[in-house]
Amino acid sequence: MTAPTLLAASPAARTDRPPGRTRRAAAPARARETALGLLFALPGLAGLGIFVIFPLFQAVYLATRGNDILGNPTRSVGLAHFQELLTPEFGQVLWQTLVFTVLVVVPGVLLPLALAAPMTQRLPGMRVFRTAFALPFAYSVSAASVVWLIMLNPGISPVNWALGLLGVPAPNWTTEPGWAMATVVGVTVWMVSGFNLLVLAAGLAGVDEEVLEAARMDGATGPRQFVSIVLPMISPSLFFAVVTTTLAALQALGQVQIMTDGGPNGHTRTLVYSIFDNAFHNNNSNFGLASAQGLVLLVIGVLIAVVQFGVLERRVHYR
Repeated sequence: MTAPTLLAASPAARTDRPPGRTRRAAAPARARETALGLLFALPGLAGLGIFVIFPLFQAVYLATRGNDILGNPTRSVGLAHFQELLTPEFGQVLWQTLVFTVLVVVPGVLLPLALAAPMTQRLPGMRVFRTAFALPFAYSVSAASVVWLIMLNPGISPVNWALGLLGVPAPNWTTEPGWAMATVVGVTVWMVSGFNLLVLAAGLAGVDEEVLEAARMDGATGPRQFVSIVLPMISPSLFFAVVTTTLAALQALGQVQIMTDGGPNGHTRTLVYSIFDNAFHNNNSNFGLASAQGLVLLVIGVLIAVVQFGVLERRVHYR
């Protein structure tokens, strides 16, 4: 390559171009990149608008409207539907939703963690146990609810039969106020445990053996090693399990409707079930009140997300 050619190809030579000509040449390229970016983002923006933004505005609109017997919105009622929520009955619904969520999330994460820890050991038969304990993940909500209704049916219940062998009187699992919530909570924990077991087992399988060996050489063994070394290393999986289990508990509907229908006397009536009851159950078609309750659920979900991502995530160690 000759000296004039090298001079022309050098950066110094390129910077000798007039600034106006360079900007005019780059403008069409930036316009094409912008148009291409908008084209790729268009499906996502359309989905966000159709499935998130539009339902949100629809809920706000319906929450401020009365409706006829068919549920069609009629006159404006302002904040009357929100004032209907200022009752002890709705406070009881919120309290039962909180109790249900806590009782599902805590054992729904700790129980799979306790099962996943020994299952990661290379012992004979562990694959069979892992598959058996993860099997509830394959059940639909309807199927799991019907299975457990049969398991707890007073006439044919094997659980009641086993309790009878031990001399323990069997309760009415779904009709006694003190046991109905515990039964629905237990079935929900059983359903979420399979998924959480897979997530936490995958996290435990990814723990570096060299790190564990170094910890053992430093004297960290047993529970100390698990708490100080293993838990921080699987904290992303643990955080994911906590978030998804919280969402599953807040959105639980099928098991409540099938097993107790919100009873007895409203003792298993959660917020999502109350929304369903006002909007669709027995042709109530009270979409205004249901929309107001749905907005309350949205606010609760946002507050929980702020706490989880603002507080808990700070303790997560991403590698």
